[in-house]
Amino acid sequence: MESEPVVVVIAHHHGKAEAVRRIKAGLDDARARYAAKLKVAEEKWEGDRLTFRAAVLGQTVTGTIDVAEDNARAEVRLTWFWSHMLKPAEEIIRQEGTQMLS
Repeated sequence: MESEPVVVVIAHHHGKAEAVRRIKAGLDDARARYAAKLKVAEEKWEGDRLTFRAAVLGQTVTGTIDVAEDNARAEVRLTWFWSHMLKPAEEIIRQEGTQMLS
């Protein structure tokens, strides 16, 4: 059972190709920094859309990131176990995404 999705839209001025490059590099960095807490089970890019499935502290999260010319939109679904963490998750996604796209 999943909770309502966490949706975060982050504006950028890099164009699609550069934003995708920055997101890919940022995800590699996050995977290394959070290796003890985050295990990526699936990461699939189709054009400018990333679909992913990961385990955070043993709980599965799924989502997408859609990259446009001037923004990136992340939609992440948490399990019911994490449903009380919607606002903190939104803030973490916003911070990490802003850092990736800065």
